[in-house]
Amino acid sequence: MIALRPGQIAAALVILPCVDLDETVEYFVGTLGFRLASISPADDPRTAVLEGHGTRVELRRDHTGDPGHLRLLYREPVAGAKRTVIAPNGTRIELSPADPPVVLPSSRPSFTVNRAREAAAWVVGRAGMRYRDLLPDREGGRFIASHIAIPDGGPVPDYVHFHRIRFQVIFCHRGWVRVVYEDQGPPFTLRAGDCVLQPPGIRHRVLEASPGLEVVEITSPAEHETLVEHDLSLPTGALRPERDFGGQRFVHHVAATASWRRWRMEGFEARDTGIAAATDGLADVRVVRPVSSSDRSEPDRGAAGVHDGELLFLFVLDGGLTLQIGPDSWTLAVGDAVTIPAGLRHELTGTTGDLQLLEVMLPAVQETNRG
Repeated sequence: MIALRPGQIAAALVILPCVDLDETVEYFVGTLGFRLASISPADDPRTAVLEGHGTRVELRRDHTGDPGHLRLLYREPVAGAKRTVIAPNGTRIELSPADPPVVLPSSRPSFTVNRAREAAAWVVGRAGMRYRDLLPDREGGRFIASHIAIPDGGPVPDYVHFHRIRFQVIFCHRGWVRVVYEDQGPPFTLRAGDCVLQPPGIRHRVLEASPGLEVVEITSPAEHETLVEHDLSLPTGALRPERDFGGQRFVHHVAATASWRRWRMEGFEARDTGIAAATDGLADVRVVRPVSSSDRSEPDRGAAGVHDGELLFLFVLDGGLTLQIGPDSWTLAVGDAVTIPAGLRHELTGTTGDLQLLEVMLPAVQETNRG
């Protein structure tokens, strides 16, 4: 078995067959922007090595084999170029952007109730973390909501990475986790009730977790790339809270210092995480709880509303509540999650005084009818 160390190999070489060596070399050099590095033998060339775009290619005349598929990643669009071309030797050349735009599938809103006690088995995901799917239909692929756990705690085998995303929030539900983010100072601890907005492209790493750590993560789109960052070490030594990452700012919301204000539904109050402002209205994340009866302007009863947005996601953090939609009702407990599509009138009633509810809405500004 071969076990190679990083840095042990000088370069990688892709071997491609061809029939007419001169014609294929001319195409790779003149059309694809490679340069000739070597050719042999001099009297009757049978092989040529070309280099360019971070790749070395060896063309072998009369060599049998698959002509291969080569993808060239461009920083700027190539004017008039086709997306896919075929070289004289049959190699399929694909031109793709080095930093592709985030593709959002068409939204398919749905009403879902995901109960913790009925949950499917947890699966092991990246860096050994356990995942529970809170939104199985993914709203047509537009969103993913995950309940993530690290049961044993300790150091996390993570690495510096970033995501190609539109939106991502991490809410700490139980325990604590040490994390570090690009240009956001030294590592810090995210505790139960705290959350972070991870804007597109920000480099970050999970360092350590308490036993029994649980977080809730909501991301758009559902399928997105996680890219490993090899060239940047964290922390960076810089503190730039106003830095723009894809039109958003990093947010570290600390529950212990948050203030509570009247929520959009009567009988509840909420703490604003600051994510609406940091995303310029793309999304809003709040923690909601009932107010005491003496503080209510209306009698103690359920709060009803309807939204006209893209997503309304609710996750029960503590306590319990009743969700009423028309004649149907659901009693929800800790770990249960709900998505409510636009236009569906719903009523919430806290069934325990310790109720706390995580609410994620896109977009941030919603009109709610009370009644």
